Amino acid sequence: MGKQGKRPPRRVRIRLGALAAALAALAAFAPSASALPANFWGVSPQATPSLEQFQRLRAGGVASVRIPIAWSAVQPTEGGVPSFGGVDQLVAGATQAGINVLPFIYNAPAWAVPQAHVPGPGMARAPKTLPVKTGAQRSAWTNFLKLVVGRYGPGGTFWAENRSLPETPIRTWQIWNEPNFKYFVTRPNPADYGKLVTISFAALRSVDPHAQIVLAGLFAEPIEATFKRKPPQAYFATDFLEQMYRSTPGIRSKFSGVALHPYTGKYKRLTPDIEAVRATLRRNHDGNKGLWITEIGWSSEPFGQEHDSFAKGPAGQARELKAAFSLFVHNAVKWRLQRIYWFSVDDQPNICNFCGGSGLFGPGFVPKKSWFAYVKFAGGTP
Repeated sequence: MGKQGKRPPRRVRIRLGALAAALAALAAFAPSASALPANFWGVSPQATPSLEQFQRLRAGGVASVRIPIAWSAVQPTEGGVPSFGGVDQLVAGATQAGINVLPFIYNAPAWAVPQAHVPGPGMARAPKTLPVKTGAQRSAWTNFLKLVVGRYGPGGTFWAENRSLPETPIRTWQIWNEPNFKYFVTRPNPADYGKLVTISFAALRSVDPHAQIVLAGLFAEPIEATFKRKPPQAYFATDFLEQMYRSTPGIRSKFSGVALHPYTGKYKRLTPDIEAVRATLRRNHDGNKGLWITEIGWSSEPFGQEHDSFAKGPAGQARELKAAFSLFVHNAVKWRLQRIYWFSVDDQPNICNFCGGSGLFGPGFVPKKSWFAYVKFAGGTP
């Protein structure tokens, strides 16, 4: 047996023990990039970022960006030439910066589906139903999806027209946005959404046999779901999913992931909302499906804003982000989390009740406290 070294003084031993305990505690709660799925950390822009801004997002650890493809904007007139200009800019900027793209396709034009006033104050309008009610609607939606995949999927025309970009075909598509909520379809209907997913699966796979569908992000607990009105203006996410499964035999084989928008005034509500969705999946023999949080966020606008429980002030926004992200990292395996998308990159007033302060960056792309908190989780540099 060799010589034993001298033991450090007791005071030093105590300090070393305390330091070791602190480091162990820090390691237990620190996000581990290797333990999380690929492209886990994402964002949703409201305006189109510049290339420089996309590059800053990538440096900060942003791995994926969620972008809208609004049918009504691309094909506003029946038989007209599709206009992909806005989508092209988003895909090009993200691709050049090395950021994965997740598109959500939504919002039927008036020539395809009648529009209606969104119930409540304001002048907002949305499709009255999803595009599944008639053969003409189903055919138009199918053709549009084929057009989109033919542009951005494998061998798509976008890649042929942009040879300077690395060809990174989009293989995963999100169908619609919040179909359980009146702002995206004035008459939400789970059975109609099941039909839309089934139709979409066939359309996407006809162009790309390996295309994948992620269900639309469902608003977890819209207040309108408590209203006793017919037809309903909204459904709780769990009720919507349950009825979709029941009304659509074989639906489980048509999608690879479920998505949730668990907006809440306080992060502590996230756990019961997410666990309720996971329970719904298990009840319908679909418990192995991954869960995508395709929108989550709070606002940096002053705390106490009328009709805006998401307004927390700059420090409060960062605080909620850190608490929510800690929950996501800690429960990533248990909840089968695949992606987290912060809404949003930037502030855009008058879009929604908290969109004017939801960004990680303020006017002039000036970073907020929440951006520095995001970067610590994503493992980048601000």
